[in-house]
Amino acid sequence: MSRYIYDDLDRQLIAELRADGRATISYLSKALGVSRATVQKRLDRLTSSGAILGFTVRVHEALEKDAVKAIIMIEISGQSTSQVIRKMRGIPELSRIHTTNGRWDLIAVIQTNTLSEFDEVLSKVREVDGVSSSETSLILSTF
Repeated sequence: MSRYIYDDLDRQLIAELRADGRATISYLSKALGVSRATVQKRLDRLTSSGAILGFTVRVHEALEKDAVKAIIMIEISGQSTSQVIRKMRGIPELSRIHTTNGRWDLIAVIQTNTLSEFDEVLSKVREVDGVSSSETSLILSTF
């Protein structure tokens, strides 16, 4: 990520995009009280600096009611955390990867459509060079 100093307008723009990643430049300019050119310039800068990695879709929970969701806690050997994270970002079923403290170095959120896909993802994660151990907990309910 290149050096870029983010301000309140950038944070507001990101918040609007989190609420609706398909919001138009016109809508964003009205919501933020700035010109369309300003919004476009900020979006370009946020994207080119790496602050915005992409745009995604949030699906209604009813459509994902049968999805297999879990949290996997990962222990990393040596100083290879950034290398492990880079490889794990290539696994699309991992929706979030968090660094943490304590026994585990990383916590990742997994979502698949079937248990067999889930098993494949677990195998991929465990095969990443630098992953020394892991523990997985299925998510049964969300409130």
